[in-house]
Amino acid sequence: MTSDVAATRGARRTVLQDGRAKAYRPMPAAARRRAFAAGLAAYRRGDFFEAHELLEPAWMGTDDPAERDLYQGLIKLAAAYVHEVRGNPLGIAKNLLGARRRLSAAADSSRPGTPTRRRAPGQGAETLDLSAIVRAIDERLAQLEAGSASVRLGPPTI
Repeated sequence: MTSDVAATRGARRTVLQDGRAKAYRPMPAAARRRAFAAGLAAYRRGDFFEAHELLEPAWMGTDDPAERDLYQGLIKLAAAYVHEVRGNPLGIAKNLLGARRRLSAAADSSRPGTPTRRRAPGQGAETLDLSAIVRAIDERLAQLEAGSASVRLGPPTI
């Protein structure tokens, strides 16, 4: 993975996202797939900080808006649970809201016939049910709003 990131350092550019210039360091689709798989594996084992770190180069490595939304949504989801470990309900809520917005955008941009599912980058075998993830985020946001911040919310399954 490190060599994938190192290889992109010389090609730094920006892309517009929500009217703002964002970092774009072109990364080949195969490298993004590896980063995606490694990030999901880290998330699924509960290593949320590592998931965030592994997904970030993939997010910066594509100029496709839907793919960027997918990665950034997953990054924000992982970051929410870094804040949960730290006992920071405000950080949880802020990142869950950001994750919800990005993952909803990624779901909305899915191909016809698969409006709620997003295939892993590069058309790999794995798909994520983004609508189910967004519903799980909504449940956790409702718990936070109801004052259940002292209860561990547990991350949505992806």
